[in-house]
Amino acid sequence: MKVILKKRSGNGNFSLTEALGLPDVKKYARYLYNMRSHFRTITDHRHMVMRHCVKAGIPLRGMLHDLSKYTPSEFIPGVKYYQCTRSPNEGEREAYGFSYAWMHHKGRNRHHFEYWTDYDPKTRLMSPVKMPLKYVKEMFCDRVAASKIYNGENYTDSDALAYFMKAKGRRVIHPDTSALLEHLLRMLAAKGEEYTFDYVRRLRKY
Repeated sequence: MKVILKKRSGNGNFSLTEALGLPDVKKYARYLYNMRSHFRTITDHRHMVMRHCVKAGIPLRGMLHDLSKYTPSEFIPGVKYYQCTRSPNEGEREAYGFSYAWMHHKGRNRHHFEYWTDYDPKTRLMSPVKMPLKYVKEMFCDRVAASKIYNGENYTDSDALAYFMKAKGRRVIHPDTSALLEHLLRMLAAKGEEYTFDYVRRLRKY
C-alpha cells in the first residue's frame, strides 16, 4: 500500500519512499526496462545494417555503423526518451524543440545526408554536398533496416520508400544523392531485396 504524506509547504503530496529518501521503485524499474529495450533496439538495428552492408559489398561500413549510439551523449537520451515504434530523438525534440542526441549523431556518422553540408564558396550559403557512393549505400542499408525494426511483422519492401517520400522536397540534400537514394528505394519496392542489393553491390558511380 502506498502511504501518502502531506508536504509542509504547498498543496502537493509525496510518497513514503520520497519522504525517506528512497528510490522510486516504479521509476527505477521503468528506467531499467527502457535501458534494456533501447540497447536491444540499437543493437538489433546495427546487426541488421551489418548484414545489409555485406550484401551491398561494403562490410567495413557495416562494422563501423552507428557506434556513436553507445556513447553517453546518445545512449542516455535514448534511454530517457525510449519509444517502441519510433526514434527516441522524436521524444527529445518534443521536450526541448531539438534533439541533443541527434545533433551529436549526425556530426559523427557520414551515412546521414545531414552530415554533408558546407558553405558554398560562391554563394556563401550553407548548401548540400554530394555524398560519396559508399555512404549512400550505407544510408540505403540503414533506412531499410530501420523500417524493418520499427515496423516489425508489418514490414514491406515499400516501407522505406514511403518514409522517404513523406519529406521529399523538404530535405537539404544534394539532388544527385536524393535521386540515387530514391532510385534504390523504388527498386526495392518493385523488385525486392535480392535484386536490389545485387544492384547496389555492383554499383560503382553515380
